[in-house]
Amino acid sequence: MDNTPKNILITGASKGIGRALALEAAKQQINVGLAARSEKELQEVQREIRKTGGKAEIYTGSVSDEAFVNQTVSSFVQTFGKIDAVINNAGFGIFQPAENITAQDWDDVMETNVKGTFLFSKAVVPHMKAAGSGHIITIASDVAKRVFEGGSLYCASKYAQDAFSMALRKEVRKYGIKVSVMYSGLVDTHFHAHPQGDPKAQTWLRDTDMADAILYILNTPAHVVIDELMIHPLSQEY
Repeated sequence: MDNTPKNILITGASKGIGRALALEAAKQQINVGLAARSEKELQEVQREIRKTGGKAEIYTGSVSDEAFVNQTVSSFVQTFGKIDAVINNAGFGIFQPAENITAQDWDDVMETNVKGTFLFSKAVVPHMKAAGSGHIITIASDVAKRVFEGGSLYCASKYAQDAFSMALRKEVRKYGIKVSVMYSGLVDTHFHAHPQGDPKAQTWLRDTDMADAILYILNTPAHVVIDELMIHPLSQEY
């Protein structure tokens, strides 16, 4: 039996991991919702998906805006009938010694990485409860389990994102809702200072590796949940 969710909503879908996941999911006849701030980039992903006969809707706004989040989830459900999974992928980092981090830096990172995950998870839970099934996947980082110099803000956001997801898992499992967290190491995407495809990242994970891993989590049988998945390039010591 094919247990692949048929309707998934992806945040941070305009580039990197989110874009790669959207394109790969569409190849598997999964309907996708694409959420991000850049309408132009979302439209490019949508066009690429529709060229191959896939279905994709775009939602432009900030994951930290509760009104936008609620409207996005409502519109998605209205369009596709139900929401099988949400992928909390939107995120960014600011890397500075703690004394150089501004209060605005703190708010900006926490708003996207933590509040965004909270808002989208909160918004989909009632729909998933009603369906008796659903999957919430959060793309965290291996720094949700460790810290590094200059990473106090980013690490704090990922620890918080992870803790929220672990507690949520205990709340919703009884309703048939799965909660999974992926902790990735180095991935060759726009996230880093150098451009995607730079030679120094040639041994890192690709965005397509991450997409494949996320789809693996989504493809588990109904009675199976992958609570946590740690993934690294072989070249990276953890």
